[in-house]
Amino acid sequence: MSDDLGTVPQFRSDVTVDLVRSAAADSDVVWAARVSTAGEQSLEALQQDPEKSTGLINFLMRDRHGTPFEHNSMTFFISAPIFVFREFHRHRSGWSYNEESGRYRELQPVFYVPGADRKLVQEGRPGRYEFVDGTEKQHAVVADSMEAAYQASYRAYQEMLDAGVAREVARAVLPVGLFSSMYATCNARSLMHFLSLRTKAENAKVPSFPQREIEMVAEQMEAKWAELMPLTHAAFEKHGRVAP
Repeated sequence: MSDDLGTVPQFRSDVTVDLVRSAAADSDVVWAARVSTAGEQSLEALQQDPEKSTGLINFLMRDRHGTPFEHNSMTFFISAPIFVFREFHRHRSGWSYNEESGRYRELQPVFYVPGADRKLVQEGRPGRYEFVDGTEKQHAVVADSMEAAYQASYRAYQEMLDAGVAREVARAVLPVGLFSSMYATCNARSLMHFLSLRTKAENAKVPSFPQREIEMVAEQMEAKWAELMPLTHAAFEKHGRVAP
């Protein structure tokens, strides 16, 4: 079995989200909406009346006129545990994905272990439960158990590769706590729908109870989107975080 440093397991409690490409601005929403009633207008004309543009975006959000929010694009690079991507790929409308392939490359030993602030204990029945902090002993059990299982599974993976077994077969032994990476492309409307389900906010009109790990991804995506389209994000917040 190979013993170079590249095969030493790494344990992470965070996720990575990078905005790698974007063509997204509040003016895209205004342009798309006004073309319906006023024909094509120049960007300069739209920027001359920011107050009116803000009012229009709020109107569209409030009354759920959604299509003007689709005329933009954002591509994110995301590195997270595989179980996060399983939830992520349930979002299909307005999304495009390309994930790294375990068939064509050797997967690296980077695994997820919850951080000390991750709530571990579920209390209550389905539909009426909440998560509460774990004890030091519970956190220790989680970390020790996960790390031991990850190390064993990656050793088995390496043994199969060293024996000449195809990557697409050997990968079957790896757990969903393994980190994967992907490019995810969406527009503001599809992102708002994602955020409405994958974040928990006090001002949300429709309550949501996301798993913490996908919420960590969603929070970073939202922060980057808010910088690109601050008026649209403010309207999303103002009207209860409901996707139009």
